[in-house]
Amino acid sequence: MRYKIRLTIDYQYQSASDHVRNVLRLLPSDAPGQHVTARSLTISPPPQERLDRLDFFGNTTTDVVWHQPVETITFTLEAEAERFATPPVDVSPPLKGIAADVAGAGIGPLSPLHFLGPSPRIRAEAAITAFTRAALPATGSSLAMVEAVGRALHKAMTYDADATDVNTSPLEAFGKRRGVCQDFAQIMIAGLRAIGLPAAYVSGFLRTYPPPGQPRLEGVDAMHAWVAVWCGQAQAWVEYDPTNAQWAGEDYITVAIGRDYADVAPVKGAIRTSGGQDSAQAVDVIPLDDPVTPPQADMTGKDRTP
Repeated sequence: MRYKIRLTIDYQYQSASDHVRNVLRLLPSDAPGQHVTARSLTISPPPQERLDRLDFFGNTTTDVVWHQPVETITFTLEAEAERFATPPVDVSPPLKGIAADVAGAGIGPLSPLHFLGPSPRIRAEAAITAFTRAALPATGSSLAMVEAVGRALHKAMTYDADATDVNTSPLEAFGKRRGVCQDFAQIMIAGLRAIGLPAAYVSGFLRTYPPPGQPRLEGVDAMHAWVAVWCGQAQAWVEYDPTNAQWAGEDYITVAIGRDYADVAPVKGAIRTSGGQDSAQAVDVIPLDDPVTPPQADMTGKDRTP
């Protein structure tokens, strides 16, 4: 499936800032099951410094700095990408075989070794670990266990954009049993790591569908988050979306992968100013060749851009 993607993020400061520094992870790149044919990131006003680079995990990262006063900043992404992903065919070992496979996996940027231990926003929590273990089938492959945990979490949690914020911990969101895709993903990652499955946080875009009989509105899509799980040498990485209880297929466009939200935040940085700020985000994910019939899953899910 081919897509045209447009993202606009606007910031407005109550007082002009005399210094702004941001790190952006907004540009999608080629990845397994994904080919990016065009992409551009326009910034207004233009920063005095800009550096486009790859971070440790291979994500396209843009560093920008303004040294003069600014009252508003707008980031505009335009891209075209093709997604080939399909539901995985299960060739994964049982959970007890994962440890040996991890030991022989090497130490490259996407080695499962980087995604097993605690990370800045995710650590093992007894309540989440107990929930995860209770969701596991008595026997079966590690891939089957990923799906079982994802479905159990989807059933236990309620999507609620007002229940949490960008800084809410996985344990707090799990305690409320409410949150957004960021919370669903980080809770699932915490549980899977605790039982020995390497798990990563994925940010990107999700194609959404209008209600039956209604036209699609511009700017109503959003950035999304889901989970990548390493299920052994033969299976490698698979992607699951616990917010919607489904494998991440051709409706998903990956932007960045990391240990948790801190590694892939679309916009983060520092400003020197007084007063507050307002922000707004609009996303369009437009299919270029195709069907309008939606899958049966609930396609709800929004990421946050602070």
